[in-house]
Amino acid sequence: MKLIVCPLEDVERQVAGARPVGVVSLLSPDQPAPRLPGDGARLILRFHDIVEPKPGLTRAGADDLERLLAFAAAFSPGATLLIHCWMGISRSPAAAFILACAQKPERPEAEIAAAMRQAAPSATPNAHLIALADERLARGGRMIAAISAMGRGCEASLGRPFELDA
Repeated sequence: MKLIVCPLEDVERQVAGARPVGVVSLLSPDQPAPRLPGDGARLILRFHDIVEPKPGLTRAGADDLERLLAFAAAFSPGATLLIHCWMGISRSPAAAFILACAQKPERPEAEIAAAMRQAAPSATPNAHLIALADERLARGGRMIAAISAMGRGCEASLGRPFELDA
């Protein structure tokens, strides 16, 4: 599976160019979903980009993770999915890392994280999402360790689109 990750402002261009079979939109609860060209499958998950609970904000939950995994599992291994969040730095890279780990359970987590860092210097995957997935996919802390070793991405006000093989 090919995963394309981008910020909200690049969604239309990426959909038009890559023609993904599905789009995952990771948005804040009150953020409007972008209109998409075409009629591909769509999953919209709504939560804030936070790691620790904060009053008045919504943190990703296990149900969000289950919906993400189920959505991706419905497509063939050769499919292309587009994953976006507002900035393309935290939530969408986390979702791509999770799907890459789920699609290829034999591939070492550190190898996937290294591929992500090379493709996306600013990526800083949401650690809470990664922790939820690490537990759900029974990775024994390896997903968390790989993202931790990857470290915080370089400073950026907006992520650049990148691809990750899953």
